[in-house]
Amino acid sequence: MASSTSPLGFAILGTGMIAGFHARAIREIPGARLVGFWGRREDKARALAREHGAPLATTDLESLVRRPEVQVVCITTPSGAHLKPALAAIAAGKHVVVEKPLEITVGRVDALLAAAAAAGVVVAPIFQSRFGAGAQRVKAAVTAGRLGRLVLASAYVKWHRTADYYAAQPWKGSLTLDGGGAVMNQAIHGLDLLQWFAGMPAEIFAWKTRRVHTGIEAEDTACAAVRYGDGALGTIEASTALWPGWSRRIELCGEHGSIVLEDDRITRWEFRTRQPGDEAVVAGSDNALGSGASAPNAISHEGHLRQIQDLVYHLRTGSPLAINGAEARKAVALVCALYESAEHGRPVTL
Repeated sequence: MASSTSPLGFAILGTGMIAGFHARAIREIPGARLVGFWGRREDKARALAREHGAPLATTDLESLVRRPEVQVVCITTPSGAHLKPALAAIAAGKHVVVEKPLEITVGRVDALLAAAAAAGVVVAPIFQSRFGAGAQRVKAAVTAGRLGRLVLASAYVKWHRTADYYAAQPWKGSLTLDGGGAVMNQAIHGLDLLQWFAGMPAEIFAWKTRRVHTGIEAEDTACAAVRYGDGALGTIEASTALWPGWSRRIELCGEHGSIVLEDDRITRWEFRTRQPGDEAVVAGSDNALGSGASAPNAISHEGHLRQIQDLVYHLRTGSPLAINGAEARKAVALVCALYESAEHGRPVTL
């Protein structure tokens, strides 16, 4: 392990688009240093290493994760291929940053978390939307009780992906490596925010279909009704089949107030009892994290930067991690329950 003053060494396992977001974030974080990349194709690993100034590029996973100058490993492989490299890194005593979702089944998530707990290493799951200023403000309002009893709590992820998006990366929309379609890959950030704000639903009833992208295995469109333990209701809508793609929207409607969050921009902030500064919330709200509504690469790396920075601070100081593995497990459980309901045509209890 690096000393308290030397930078933490990071290795990135996986050479897809999202690996570049991790690399850019690491390079901008004081106290972090990018050591190298692993990929199945050496040319892609070398290209990323050159682009981001990393000294190492390899197709030998074990050798990279065991290097003494590596303390943290970022897992950026396809979703259904997270477990194996994560277990290799954990076995080498490394902390792991894992792209969303942690894995594509609750059983695989539990295996990953159990291995990390046994090894005494940290799992930092990527749900960067929680680090947006808008999301943080919404969470604070809910925690403070400003909405009163929630009545309706819903998430809408109505995005656009082209046929070329799926053709260029055949693992996208596959059951083996993507674990699903529009819900598991695209909407999972919205579902994570929804359960973070409103809590996990107690019950879900869902439908899913391939409406436009009929060549993929998984759904391109899904709709669900949810019931929360306290009696509140809500809906989930997710799609990659429509045009042009709208901002992700979270709606929280309560007896004393209601909020709408579009991507990370607060567009409605209305309360029965006003407080100083309320008028400025909507006007001052921005979307620094970007939006993936119409293109997957249209997001900013700022969210990854904030989350990896949180991990570095945690490892240096022992401060609480903003989101841990057990918390990220909830989104996977919710997605899997939605899929189970749609497959069997019945409500599923969480």
